[in-house]
Amino acid sequence: LMAGFTTVQSLGSPRDQDLRDWIARGDIPGPRILTSLRAIDAETGDAEAIRSHVRQLADDGADVVKIYASESIRSSGGRALSDEQIEAACGEAAEVGLRTAVHAYGSEVVSSAIRAGCTSIEHGNRYGDDVIALFAEHGTYLDPHLGLLYDNYVDHKDAFLGIGNYTEEGYARMDEARRIGYDTFQRTRANKSVQIIYGTDAVAGAHGRNFEEFIARVRVGRQNPMDAIVSATSRAAASLGLGDRIGTIKRGFIADLVAVEGNPLEDITAVRRVRFVMKDGRVYKHRP
Repeated sequence: LMAGFTTVQSLGSPRDQDLRDWIARGDIPGPRILTSLRAIDAETGDAEAIRSHVRQLADDGADVVKIYASESIRSSGGRALSDEQIEAACGEAAEVGLRTAVHAYGSEVVSSAIRAGCTSIEHGNRYGDDVIALFAEHGTYLDPHLGLLYDNYVDHKDAFLGIGNYTEEGYARMDEARRIGYDTFQRTRANKSVQIIYGTDAVAGAHGRNFEEFIARVRVGRQNPMDAIVSATSRAAASLGLGDRIGTIKRGFIADLVAVEGNPLEDITAVRRVRFVMKDGRVYKHRP
């Protein structure tokens, strides 16, 4: 919140639920949290088991359904769910009124998720121009990651190494994915009809530095600074199903306002210098 992010989507921890509710009640300060509570992956089961899991998530109060359609990039990034499983997850989520966020890599898996009517693709690395056309045709949101995700893992490598697939080989695969991601992002942003939104995949060590992804999007991804800002405000709000409440400065909308020192359209690093944060009409930060 102090870094200027008044709403965040967290995709994976049951602990989010209590934190979300404490913040919503005003017990503690923080950004609005939308949470998936748990994720769907290969261990969830067949299509029917996945449908049941989605219904349980809805009953438990999840805001969104997280789907691991691909394996971790540190393993191989290969397919983890069949088309039938992906269709079951996204179809059932739509039936119960939940959005879907799909962890996916590669043309095959990303295109399967788009055709299944899933709401958004996370990462979305390594796909061809035909998939870019699919994104534009279906209006599927894309949340790519160019900077903070990778920098955070490198900066805290000693803390991550030895946990699961955080190995030297896993780090080499992330480095390769990062390089490929630059090309993928630039090809994708060239199609103005693709709905690119802002996300960081922030994990331990990255919280409060979420603005660093802006700098990577503009400097490395060559995204127009205003488009990068829109991707994190009104377009991001629309992707969360909150486009009629937040993300825009307009009469009748919730008063979320952030001010930085400097003009980010001229110097994108201004996003690091957050001086003012208002959430829901309440000022949480004010540094003249």
